[in-house]
Amino acid sequence: MPDEEIQTLNRPEAARTVPAPSRSAAPTNPQAQPDPAWLGPVLIVGIVLAALNLRPAITSLGALFEEVRTGLGMSGTVAGVITSVPALCFAVFGVTAPRLSRRFGPAAVVCAGMAAVAAGLLIRPLTHDAAGFLAASALSLAGIALTNVLLPVIVKRWFPDRVGTMTGLYSMALALGTSLAAAMTVPMTSALGGSWRTGLLVWAVLALVAVLPWLPVAAAARRRKRAEDSAAAATVRADAGPKIVRSRTAWALACYFGLQATGAYITMGWLPQIFRDAGVSASTAGVLLAVTMVMGVPLAFVIPNLAGRMKNQGAIAVTLGLFGLVGYTGLHFAPAAGAWAWALLLGVSNCAFPLVITMIGLRAKSPAGVVKLSAFAQSAGYLISIPGPLLIGALYQHSGGWDLPLTVMAALLVPQIALGILAGRDRTIEDECGMRD
Repeated sequence: MPDEEIQTLNRPEAARTVPAPSRSAAPTNPQAQPDPAWLGPVLIVGIVLAALNLRPAITSLGALFEEVRTGLGMSGTVAGVITSVPALCFAVFGVTAPRLSRRFGPAAVVCAGMAAVAAGLLIRPLTHDAAGFLAASALSLAGIALTNVLLPVIVKRWFPDRVGTMTGLYSMALALGTSLAAAMTVPMTSALGGSWRTGLLVWAVLALVAVLPWLPVAAAARRRKRAEDSAAAATVRADAGPKIVRSRTAWALACYFGLQATGAYITMGWLPQIFRDAGVSASTAGVLLAVTMVMGVPLAFVIPNLAGRMKNQGAIAVTLGLFGLVGYTGLHFAPAAGAWAWALLLGVSNCAFPLVITMIGLRAKSPAGVVKLSAFAQSAGYLISIPGPLLIGALYQHSGGWDLPLTVMAALLVPQIALGILAGRDRTIEDECGMRD
């Protein structure tokens, strides 16, 4: 249902026509033809398929990492580099999204991003050394980084009165893709002959399918872009959006994004080991991690819808943080006895990701503002998240147990909650930067 708060931030014609690309804040051309009837449904399919492909490149590799290391003769150092590459690529390539979006339009860049994901996943299993494998992985991750940044922009531009609903839809698809790749890669590899190359190659098929709906969407968006650029060129100066570094809300979102990503990567990387060290079997520890990840599927739809109906999302950030604090406390005092409860609580806490993605769409008025805020928050946030899993691993090795690492993990939730309160305030980056509508 339409959200009155969101509607006040968007022109009504945005829901009827494809708006100008993010480099122009010009009003929609009143003489422009309405969008074709197929565009909305195809966009929804494209968004869902794109979101499904945002994590399998990572989680499918995690499921077969030992086999890949052995097959390619990777040293421990190289293996460590590969595990840190996703966050680094998300930060580095995500920064380029605003410039590419202004030049080609967000739909065209997402289309190219999905093609890059598919190409990398096709090439990666065919490589015969670690360098080639790393390069192919980086290609896929570059496409994921661009799509990460621009999906909130696509939602804001074409579904301005349904930001919460659409963000929930693609967040749920993202969580589902993450869980499916983690749970199904090993069984599918066994069913297809046992080769890790075949097991990784399967996910390229899903990525190729995701390219298809974006081809006509990108073509339609480019036609509209040329028409509106031509109509606006004589009277309107191109607007690249607000100067993002002047906004305290943008910094709060970036730091909140970084801390929630830190928690998510620590959970994915270390939660099974925590359970195993407490006496839980390896197979059960894997199932507990899957439970934590699966919690994100339904909640990734519920939380953005709830957040989109609220003027201030700080209360949700506080609630998610408290779930995490209880989960880490339980792991500290009774990791095996309450294992299922702690896995569920941490799964809820990790749903800060769909919350922050929703807030990115709500904290900017214009598509230009959303693309800059999305790029800034995600790129800075992923950079912030890189040291977290490495720090927890070092503390675990140094202390010989999980008391100190779990204390640090719980402590990180305190600034995360505070930043969530700041980021959730009812204001926009354009207002903070002194820009007029």
